[in-house]
Amino acid sequence: MLRSLSLWMAWAAAAVWAGSEWPEFRGPTGQGISTATNVPVRWAEGSNVRWKVETPGRGWSSPVVAAGRTYLTSATEEPGVVLRAMCFDLAEGKLLWNQELFRPAANESGVAHRKNSLASPTPVVRDGRVYVHFGHMGTACLTTDGVVLWRNNEIDYAPVHGNGGSPVLHKDLLIFNCDAASDPFILALDAGSGKERWRSQRVTEARRKFSFATPLLIHADGRDQLISPGSGMTGGYDPATGRELWRARYGEGYSVIVRPVYAHGMIYVSSGYDRPELLAVRVGEARGDVTESHVVWTNRRGAPNTPSPLVLGNEIYFVSDAGIASCLDARTGASHWTERLGGDFSASPVAAEGRLYFQNEAGMGTILKAGRSFEVVSKNDLGERTLASPAVVDDALILRSEGHLWRIGK
Repeated sequence: MLRSLSLWMAWAAAAVWAGSEWPEFRGPTGQGISTATNVPVRWAEGSNVRWKVETPGRGWSSPVVAAGRTYLTSATEEPGVVLRAMCFDLAEGKLLWNQELFRPAANESGVAHRKNSLASPTPVVRDGRVYVHFGHMGTACLTTDGVVLWRNNEIDYAPVHGNGGSPVLHKDLLIFNCDAASDPFILALDAGSGKERWRSQRVTEARRKFSFATPLLIHADGRDQLISPGSGMTGGYDPATGRELWRARYGEGYSVIVRPVYAHGMIYVSSGYDRPELLAVRVGEARGDVTESHVVWTNRRGAPNTPSPLVLGNEIYFVSDAGIASCLDARTGASHWTERLGGDFSASPVAAEGRLYFQNEAGMGTILKAGRSFEVVSKNDLGERTLASPAVVDDALILRSEGHLWRIGK
């Protein structure tokens, strides 16, 4: 009885916190689910917009929200590239601070892909600290008032098309993928000092080693696990040490971007380019190579290369880069519906109050009612390019477009 009460209280506290905060890529659970209330369903330029402010420089990191503030990273030309972290007041949109962190050399900062930027990884906020990551160009920790606590630009690897995957926090470790052109690895830094704590080499048979995924922390099979996708495989790792616990292979899949989600005892992950496949992998009793024993179902139709999926109840929802949205039974992979939303997609969908929010690259947001039938609630046009994923908090959506940060809602 006491244990049940304690679990309920912990869940209730987390639910309250989740409604007012969005502390990392894809929110409090890292899976795009919000408990926020009064989330807006209709907006346009000049309509139901609380504020719209210019964002200095360029970047596609998604906004995060904590304690009434929202945080981004950006790259400016001053001349030469300067990598920055920025903080805005959530109530009014005022820029509170804009902190310089790194000035990478020209040979470090080249980005070849049109959908990437020099500031694509999303920050993490916890316990009064903001952790920002620019891949091989550097990682840093600041206070929420913008005071730099540490910097680390000593992690040497050669990415392809720049950086994309965001970091995650596990206890006192900041963990991220370093899936470069060769010799890919996963790295953990001491969150207090920025010093390297462990490095786990990723052994993969895929010819193209580079990927851009964000890991997911789960508790499954009686232990904490770091789920980290890369080229040719997704692995479960001990987050305290980096030791690989299990792996599921998907051939030559590379440039893996999708962040996995976890539900029904399974991890859902996309295999990446050239032909993406969505896989459901059972985590229970996973040891070693589980490709033949633990892959429950696969789906190629409309599988995403870039936007991450989400699971609500017994359904999994996702959208392909070409704008094909799908709803499947998360337990079996059986299809409920597949519909075209229109436009190309990079942002990952989010869910709030029984609704699904999809944002395409041209700035059009499509809201669907969650369920086994396809039902459009509204379509809402910002009129500006959007690749970053939304943040969801009570009474508001926080959207980043190519030149602005928006608070949608009254």
